Amino acid sequence: MKDDAYMREALAEAQAASSRKEVPVGAILVDSATGAIISRTGNAPIGICDPTAHAEILAIRDAAYKRGNYRLRGLTLYVTLEPCAMCAAAIANARIDRVVYGAGDVKGGAVDNGVQFFRQPSCHHTPQVLGGVLEGECGQILKDFFKARRKPKKSI
Repeated sequence: MKDDAYMREALAEAQAASSRKEVPVGAILVDSATGAIISRTGNAPIGICDPTAHAEILAIRDAAYKRGNYRLRGLTLYVTLEPCAMCAAAIANARIDRVVYGAGDVKGGAVDNGVQFFRQPSCHHTPQVLGGVLEGECGQILKDFFKARRKPKKSI
């Protein structure tokens, strides 16, 4: 499978998160050598009452458990939204080889926006990064979600 196809799998997880009233971000971890999807999940902070339950964190936890190792070398993370600082730190600590994300996040992103975590001298592992894969679709699911949640303005 190519990056677009894997990102579509992550988008399916984002849609599932949206149906649970979670911010629609999805993530999958793929074994780069075999192409097998190791873990897949979507955001769940509301559902499991855990502010750290971002899609990336949950996918990393699941893959580490399945592999019996907290080091996840040889894996590629596909995520629909640019990772935040917390998720970027988890990616670095897990030693994930490659990160592919969909929509950039000017407010909360920490890879190509914000603190640019992987470019900091204190970052001990830097994955390869590719942003903008299916960017339009990944951004649209977020726009649609937040538009639907906004209350219409009352006219006077």
